[in-house]
Amino acid sequence: MKYRKLGSTNLDVSVVGIGTWQYGGEWGKEFTQLEVDTILHQAKEEGINLIDTAECYGDHLSEKLIGEYLHHDRREDWIVATKFGHHFHDNFDRSRHWDAQDVLKQLDRSLKALKTEYIDIYQAHSCTNEEFDNDELWTMLDKQKQAGKIRHLAVSLAGNDDPYQTNKASQIGVEAIQVVYNRLDRNPEKDIFPSVINQNLGVLARVPLASGYLTGKYKPGVIFDQNDVRSRHDKEETNRLLALVEEIAYHEVPNDTDMASWALAWCLKHDAVTTVIPGCKSKEQVIRNAKACELEIVSDTHRLHVHK
Repeated sequence: MKYRKLGSTNLDVSVVGIGTWQYGGEWGKEFTQLEVDTILHQAKEEGINLIDTAECYGDHLSEKLIGEYLHHDRREDWIVATKFGHHFHDNFDRSRHWDAQDVLKQLDRSLKALKTEYIDIYQAHSCTNEEFDNDELWTMLDKQKQAGKIRHLAVSLAGNDDPYQTNKASQIGVEAIQVVYNRLDRNPEKDIFPSVINQNLGVLARVPLASGYLTGKYKPGVIFDQNDVRSRHDKEETNRLLALVEEIAYHEVPNDTDMASWALAWCLKHDAVTTVIPGCKSKEQVIRNAKACELEIVSDTHRLHVHK
C-alpha cells in the first residue's frame, strides 16, 4: 500500500480506502457483522487505513457495524471519516438537518455508533450552498475540534462542477473535500481540482468505479434489483455509460490488467487526488482494489497505458 498526506493535515491516508454506503442496505444486500469484520480485517491486511461512512447509511447502521469492529481492534490504526446533515428514515428516504444544535446531536450519535471518542474527518454531507453558508454551524464544529471530538473538517460535495464550497473551504477551516471523480466523470478537473491544489486541500475521490460500472462486470441492458440504488438510475444513461465502458476497456485497459484496479489507479494519477474510496462487498474485492496502488498510469495526448 502507498500513503499520501491529506492536504495540510497530519494524516497519512492509504491511497485506497473503504467506502461503506453499502452497509446501510441500499445496494441490494444486508450485511452481517461477520461480513463487515471480514472486509475490514482484509483491508487492514492490505495496508488500508481509511474508512468512509455517513450518518445516513442506514440509521447510523453503517457506523454501528464499523464501530463494533473498531471496538475490538486498535482504533489508532484507522482514519475514520463520517458525515452529517441528514436523518435516515427508510431506504432512499432522508430528511435534511443543518441547524447547528441538530448537527451537534448527530455528531454525538455518530461517536456513539462508532464507539470512538473522536472522528478523524467530519464532513458536511452534500449540502447546498445556502446550507453551507452557516457561520453558527462552522463555529460550533470548530468548538468540537477544540474539544477533541473532531480532528479535521471536510465537505463532501453534492455535485462536482460547482467550485463555490471548495473555493471557500480554507476560510472556514475545511481541510479536505470529497467529490465524485472517475474515468466517466471528469468534471472536477475544470474548476474544483485547481482550487484544491491552490489551497492544499486533501481529496477523497468517491464513486471511483462509477457505481461499479467501471469494474467491467456489467453490460448494456443490465437490470438491477429494485433494492439496489442503481435501479433508480436513468436506464438510457446507464446503457450509454456501459457502452462507453466497453470502449474504454478495449482501447485503454491492457489485457492483463483488472479493469477495476485500473480505474482506481486512473483516478490516483491526478495530482489533486489523495485517495479513492470504492465500496466493496467482499474481501476479494478489497484485495482487487488494493492492487491499484501497484499500477502507475501515465497519460499522453493520445492514450493511457499502464506501467507496472
